[in-house]
Amino acid sequence: MTDNRLKRLSHSMDIELSDEMIDDFSAYKELLKEWNEKINITTITDDEEIDKKHFADSLSPALTGLFDGSERIIDVGTGGGFPGLPLKIRNRGLRVTLLDSLNKRIVFLNHVIEQLNLNGIEAVHGRAEELGLKDEYREKYDICVSRAVASLDTLCEYCMPFVKVGGYFISMKGPDIDEEVEASKKAINILGGTVEKIDYVRIPESDIVHSLVVIKKTGNTPKKYPRAGGKPKKTPIK
Repeated sequence: MTDNRLKRLSHSMDIELSDEMIDDFSAYKELLKEWNEKINITTITDDEEIDKKHFADSLSPALTGLFDGSERIIDVGTGGGFPGLPLKIRNRGLRVTLLDSLNKRIVFLNHVIEQLNLNGIEAVHGRAEELGLKDEYREKYDICVSRAVASLDTLCEYCMPFVKVGGYFISMKGPDIDEEVEASKKAINILGGTVEKIDYVRIPESDIVHSLVVIKKTGNTPKKYPRAGGKPKKTPIK
């Protein structure tokens, strides 16, 4: 049922998936369900819910038009690979880094990458506040995307150090985002960014509405960020 449902959902979002892509998503789903019985990857295990809340939702950043080339992408707090892996399946030309702090998820993601025969994608075990300070990751990416659960000002401190000047950080949030964006503007400015737009996306055949907060990197992030010791979460930039 994945093939028909996901193809229908994505088509309703103006995102076209080939039969080969649908096969990859089907294999990904089976691996997700199989591994989820051994390690906790997701609480969403129903086929239809996976199609809507993981796959279709993860494809929604493609609607920005920023994922159609060979951009270098980092997905911070990727968990089970969302949204980075679905975006890679849709466009194999993307160069993707999946970052997560739990090694058991990295083992799972590496298995999926191998089974789907994906090139130009790596799963990295680490913490954003540590990797964001390292030369090989800092300001090296065209786009950082994150579906992680944290306040926008906190996420910006974790994510914006990865983005090169002229690139974008896309934060995937819920529908009621205006207040949070307003409260984060100082942090965004200090970290070298500006809010370019907010796109609202309805997931077809559901009442789910998500927002994509698109932040453009207009200047270098000061070297003191990201701060260590959990400070981005405990004391966000205000």
